[in-house]
Amino acid sequence: MPLVAFVSPKGGVGKTTLAANVAALLAARGRDVLALDLDPQNALRLHLGRSLREEDGFLSGLSRGAAWHTALRPTSYGISLLPFGAVEPRQAMELGRLLTDRPEALSGPVREMLADARRIIVVDTPPGPSPALSALLPLLDLPVVVLLADGGSASLIPRIADGSFLGRGTMATRVAGQAVLALNQVEVDQPLSSAVLDMARTSMGSRLLGVIGRDLAVAEGLADRRLPVEMHGTRAAEDLALLAEALLGRLGPPALPPHHSLLQDWAGRQ
Repeated sequence: MPLVAFVSPKGGVGKTTLAANVAALLAARGRDVLALDLDPQNALRLHLGRSLREEDGFLSGLSRGAAWHTALRPTSYGISLLPFGAVEPRQAMELGRLLTDRPEALSGPVREMLADARRIIVVDTPPGPSPALSALLPLLDLPVVVLLADGGSASLIPRIADGSFLGRGTMATRVAGQAVLALNQVEVDQPLSSAVLDMARTSMGSRLLGVIGRDLAVAEGLADRRLPVEMHGTRAAEDLALLAEALLGRLGPPALPPHHSLLQDWAGRQ
């Protein structure tokens, strides 16, 4: 029943890629995973192998009161997916107003999803603050903040560390204080990237959940509609597996068998 949200103060950091890969690795570990897309870009479905032509979704139908079960889609990765759905700009603004005025329109269905104690919900959120993310703050167990190892992200790390990045208010501060950081596209042989990594280590301490090295295999996999975790032996696959294992450690799962890894679980499913 844990609710894990991949969030970021800025776009273009690989948040959706990390959410999709971690969800796939957790499913490969035998966990019941539901992936929920709260981002109007509606891209999570593409990472998880669904067709570009599919336009129906959970959030896009929220104002009509459609039951969330009707929007569930299976994926080849063993993940149940609730895509955002296609929306026009005006519909997106109307949905934002709905969630601002009635956050229970989203939090209510998500409470139903969390009633299954076997389930982990992995949420992909839009960049920055949003009415959808605010609606789920009281239910959120673990925010995973995704940033790049670049100058723009370096300026944001202090806000992640002090818990101010989700905005003001007791609830936002409490949840932000539990946040962990995933630093993406790290190049340790590059001075700037290495400096950002050192800053993240110093500022976040044990809340630096994982580091994903820059790997051309990620772009190649996405172009070929494959998740990086399927590209065995690559740096990205190994780093993503370590990230998923660290996340499971935060959630308190049963211990893995000796000499066993999430990558081995993944390989066994193929």
